Amino acid sequence: MKTTHPADTAQARARRGTKLAVVAAAALAGLLAVSGCAGPASFAAERAADTTPAATGWLHTDGGAIKDSNNNQYTIKATSWFGLETPDCVPHGLWGTLTIDEALANIKSMGFNTVRLPFSNECLAATTIKGSVNYWANRAYNLEGKRPLDVMDTVIARAKANGLQIILDRHRPSSADQSPLWYTSAVPETKWISDWKMLADRYKGDPTVIGADLHNEPAGAATWGRGTAATDWQAAATRGGNAVLASNPNLLIIVEGIENQGDGTSTWWGGGLADVGAKPVVLSTPGRVVYSPHDYPASLYGQKWFSDTAYPANLPSVWDKNWGYIQKQGIAPILLGEFGSALATESDKQWMTSIVSYLGTNKMSYAYWAFNPNSGVTGGLVKTDWRTPEAGKLAALAPILTGVPVVNVPVPSPTASPTTTATPTATAAPTAAPTATASPAPTATPTPTPSPTATAPAGDPAISATWKATSAWTGGYVASMEATGLRKASTWSVSWPDPNVTRVVNSWGVKCTIVPKYSVTCTGSDWAATILPGQKRTAGVQLDSLKAPVNPVLTLK
Repeated sequence: MKTTHPADTAQARARRGTKLAVVAAAALAGLLAVSGCAGPASFAAERAADTTPAATGWLHTDGGAIKDSNNNQYTIKATSWFGLETPDCVPHGLWGTLTIDEALANIKSMGFNTVRLPFSNECLAATTIKGSVNYWANRAYNLEGKRPLDVMDTVIARAKANGLQIILDRHRPSSADQSPLWYTSAVPETKWISDWKMLADRYKGDPTVIGADLHNEPAGAATWGRGTAATDWQAAATRGGNAVLASNPNLLIIVEGIENQGDGTSTWWGGGLADVGAKPVVLSTPGRVVYSPHDYPASLYGQKWFSDTAYPANLPSVWDKNWGYIQKQGIAPILLGEFGSALATESDKQWMTSIVSYLGTNKMSYAYWAFNPNSGVTGGLVKTDWRTPEAGKLAALAPILTGVPVVNVPVPSPTASPTTTATPTATAAPTAAPTATASPAPTATPTPTPSPTATAPAGDPAISATWKATSAWTGGYVASMEATGLRKASTWSVSWPDPNVTRVVNSWGVKCTIVPKYSVTCTGSDWAATILPGQKRTAGVQLDSLKAPVNPVLTLK
């Protein structure tokens, strides 16, 4: 999924290259019935019994199957948690009171065994986290002052502690946007390969990291096996895969498809693998290639098969032709790398029921897009409080998942004292998320180029302040405020105009009020309630708003 703010439209996507406890079968069937997404009862019961054992050691492939070191067949059940590929350079949701362990334990409890972790080459090189993080809530991990690469280390370590595996997904070269080819002028192929070799070497002693998703959604000019070096993704994936395996021969090499296939047909970005049969990726280490198409419903773009009179019965044949045949014929395993929907339309519900049945019947691995609730038109597996499970989506996935979602997860004991400016009890997150505001247009996962810092005008004798929209998406944004004391103040506040604001979702270090469709006022609270001369207070707020302000004029009190 393209993770841009604002995201490109689904039409452009298509045209340019567009889970702790095991539940019983009856419980799963009940969830399905409630959601209205029920598949055949026998299928639900069969899949409820699918309790894929934890993988032993490194994974490898054997024909169309993924197996562990004991040669037991294994199904990867993943979801993406994005943010490390965006201008924030940190997984999203940590700006509130969510902790890394809470997010991962919730994912595990839903029935997933793997997290697909997108990153950008730009974030790998960054020396600091760019986005807003509630460092107090996440004090156990000592994230303050750390690099995005250190954050990746932490997520992987905590995934291991929570019984999860990691697929590293090179989602894009630049944090601002992804690219149809695996390289750009700023990030040439040599950098793409050297970064992959660094990551493979960095985690080579830890089978928590099971795979390298070489490049997200090749599209546009990308070709397959045609011999033109500048566009041949099959050849590039061979070079990239061999380079990764030279550093760690135990990794799965995950290869996505292309948009424009050799027979002249087009499909989703990363979705076309029809040419693999004639020209597969052959690596120096056998038993490592996993093919990974992406597939979405009509809400993202009206592909021609959605208007076929046979829909949705025609879908399995579409999938067979584009990618399903690869596993069915024993060429290599399939990992459906992205699929998801807000399930807001009947067509999308039909698509979801069909694709879940297809994955289950063929015992295919998958990675659902996404855990994040701020993923444009698909939404996420949790509501906007980043905790409350989206029951309808989990019910739709129940035939291929086994788990009981949890909300409250204990945080590991702090490994270091908090910073001197943060000694609070964090503001509690809502216990239930309100209904999310629908996106006005199809979008993908969010993270924008942050708006420039807005600084308050001079004249207030008590504080000065800066303001920055650190994350934004269609329907909301996160703003970070840093107030500096010019003299002692027992209270302080920052206000700014926002003609699109509708709701305060979460806040930390401040309590915020709004005048709907007019303005926001945030007043220092908890550890940031008072401020001394020269002291800095950093706080933040997550708001529902159709558009983040750019350079708003601040009013200080």
